Amino acid sequence: MKLDSLFEGIPNEVLKGSMDTEVIDIAYDSRNVRDNYLFVAIVGNEQDGHDYIESAIDNGASAILVSKDVEVSKDITVIKVKDTRSILSKLSMRLFKFPQNKMKTVAITGTKGKTTVSFMIKKIIEASGKKCGLIGTTGVYIGNKHYPLKNTTPESYDTLKYMNEMVHDKIEYMVMEVSSQALKYDRVNDIIFDYGVFTNLTQDHIGPGEHDSMEDYIDSKGRLFKQCNHGILNIDDEHFYDMIQRGDSSINTYGYNEKADLRVVNLELLREGHFVGIKMDTDGVIKDSFKVSTPGKFSSYNAMAAILTCHMLGIDVKYMKEALSNFSVKGRVEPVWVSDDFTLLIDYAHNGISTKSILSTIREYDPGRIVTIFGCGGNRSKDRRYEMGEMASKYSDFCIITEDNNRYEEFDDIAKDIMEHFDKKCEYIIIPDRKAAIKYAIENGKKGDIIMLIGKGHEDYKEIKGVRYPFDERVVIKEILSELDRSKKEEK
Repeated sequence: MKLDSLFEGIPNEVLKGSMDTEVIDIAYDSRNVRDNYLFVAIVGNEQDGHDYIESAIDNGASAILVSKDVEVSKDITVIKVKDTRSILSKLSMRLFKFPQNKMKTVAITGTKGKTTVSFMIKKIIEASGKKCGLIGTTGVYIGNKHYPLKNTTPESYDTLKYMNEMVHDKIEYMVMEVSSQALKYDRVNDIIFDYGVFTNLTQDHIGPGEHDSMEDYIDSKGRLFKQCNHGILNIDDEHFYDMIQRGDSSINTYGYNEKADLRVVNLELLREGHFVGIKMDTDGVIKDSFKVSTPGKFSSYNAMAAILTCHMLGIDVKYMKEALSNFSVKGRVEPVWVSDDFTLLIDYAHNGISTKSILSTIREYDPGRIVTIFGCGGNRSKDRRYEMGEMASKYSDFCIITEDNNRYEEFDDIAKDIMEHFDKKCEYIIIPDRKAAIKYAIENGKKGDIIMLIGKGHEDYKEIKGVRYPFDERVVIKEILSELDRSKKEEK
């Protein structure tokens, strides 16, 4: 594709070369540049793509897109625009020929519940016999293919490339988690979604490298409803009106509020063996009963969001009931069998709010004990450590404090911060090695216990001193059970 076609209608200044230049692809990372690529120099929080222009040229770039005046060593085309990240989205859209127009698209935003709701929708769609792709926290899913991601919502080029692959695989529906960072930094700027879903909004992601204030966080989330045809929103959330005031789309609502288009009128907590979930009766656009295999009242909100979205997509209720009754998501209140006597659940809760939410929910199921295994990430806000320590100790009967992704910090320093607001009435033990901590919990589990392994969820690594080591908690648990079984046999 020639640059003049790619940039048609986009204001730009040619600093050097010609818009008659041919390019075959785009890259925003100089390491991915090949012959006849357009390199887009993006200014990030930690790195500036303009510093890597010469590397991109060495790798074969035939054109460079910049937002600063630059000098280049070779005779290639250099184009200047005001904001390269925003223009990257527009260029990628043209390069991949507007893939969002070839599928039904659903975008989900909110502080909590995005991953769960996205997988609920995906599994309902698939239960109906249709193909559904997904982009989110746990990666990209296209048929049987899975691609890991560094961010919940990837850069615009990557998002559109994945969407294009979905189109080629004849996928009919796409569900995407859309983070506040993605909305703020134009990663989905030029996509008009068929449906935008709002789960909830609580104070999170406020700080350096994220959002300057709660208002900034709200504004970023609200942008989604300017770029979707139809909004599906939680009417019970305190920021519901903030969202609709910032949007232009028509809306439908869900919640317990009698004004909601879909509402829960009766909720029952269910614990049957290792099943920890709910039964809920709905009214409004769907009058029926649903069994959902995730626990607590907040699960009813996730289920309502998925049900209402799939109703808008025209999917039969029977597929909703089938999918939700056998639903699980990796790292989201995920049951892992370890014993017939007690239950172990893996969850991604990694801050005070989510820790309080999941543990108070589990308390409602009247367990013998709640045993919580957790740590906190290094090189992150200390407030998260204080809050997680406070909430875990308040809502647990026993805590095992261990490592998470220590990154470049020492575990002892992180543990000290966790203990800062820890309620000493809660029994606890500190076991730095996470595998040893999990093993201790399993060996000492009592009948009726619910063991909560929180913090890492879907992650399959632990990060220490800049190195990511393999660490999938499901694999680790299998290893522990095997070791314990072997020890028992040796004792005999």
